[in-house]
Amino acid sequence: MSSVLEKAHRIVIKVGSSLVTNEGRGLDLEALTRWAAQIAELKRMGREAVLVSSGAVAAGMQRLGWKRRPHALHELQAAAAVGQMGLIQVYESCFRQHDLLTSQILLTHEDLADRKRYLNARSTLRTLLGLGVIPIINENDTVASDEIRFGDNDTLAAMVTNLIEADALIILTDQEGLYDRDPRRGGTATLITEARAGDPALEAMAGGSGSAIALGGMLTKVLAAKRAARSGAHTVIASGRESEVLPRLARGERIGTQLTAERATLAARKQWLADQLQVRGSLVLDAGAVKALTVQGKSLLPIGVFEVTGEFERGEAVSCLDEARREVARGLVNYSSAETRRILRAPSNEIEARLGYVDEPELIHRDNLVLL
Repeated sequence: MSSVLEKAHRIVIKVGSSLVTNEGRGLDLEALTRWAAQIAELKRMGREAVLVSSGAVAAGMQRLGWKRRPHALHELQAAAAVGQMGLIQVYESCFRQHDLLTSQILLTHEDLADRKRYLNARSTLRTLLGLGVIPIINENDTVASDEIRFGDNDTLAAMVTNLIEADALIILTDQEGLYDRDPRRGGTATLITEARAGDPALEAMAGGSGSAIALGGMLTKVLAAKRAARSGAHTVIASGRESEVLPRLARGERIGTQLTAERATLAARKQWLADQLQVRGSLVLDAGAVKALTVQGKSLLPIGVFEVTGEFERGEAVSCLDEARREVARGLVNYSSAETRRILRAPSNEIEARLGYVDEPELIHRDNLVLL
């Protein structure tokens, strides 16, 4: 059986810090040169490619002479500011050798959480791809705060995959792929060659971060594949040290772990809603409301909600939890947290009596709600 990438036209490629920085010992110029050559080959094969590259913080640490990744946000921002300069300069030089133009795009979660900015980013990326330019994307660590950070570039790559409706996501790491147990901890570990993206068993198998430089471990990669599958994109987790890994995957060769998208593709607006990393609060639903949402496809009414947490305004994203506090959906709420607390357990025809007005009969309309 051939790789799911054989027929993929638009591909997002994520490379981690350890692959571009020699495990933190500064930028690996040979590695970046190889990535540029392989992506140039993809272009010759008629593919569109977007590169999500880590390495700015690690490169900045090396330039500043820091041996350990800092924890203080302002120090991370300083390292990113110093390192991003060198990272993009090297990439631009490497791609120029293949007569390819590059563009630098730095994103925060706020850019994709805001619907207008999300659409602007989508339009810009599609235009760049249409012009044959290679977008090089990284999180904007220089200005990101704890509230708006993606947290890792695996998540960012998955969100970009959904943003541009790519056919596939390739996550390159320093491991051969996803194993049923951590191969670095002794014992026998078996490489998982194929599975369904979103399979809960995969999350149980995935371990933590593998190095002092990298932030994301296998768990973030498994969750990224689950996220990318919402737009119908398949994911491959493979070793970035494998020779010519990108062209070989594109030719159909099976390498690493292939996580296939099997669920129905979400509409573009609901992809955006599902990609909201920070929700402003949560609503705890009774069993009847959970069934109405998940089985019957109905809107969420106030009568089915018995608890509110957090503070939010009308139109903000909130989580919908079942009685065991598991997230079953999220959506854009029609009432603020203060208003919602006043209409809990009330039938819709009592909203006006409790608030003095009524905007909508639902707390969350089904068109503004996505199941998870």
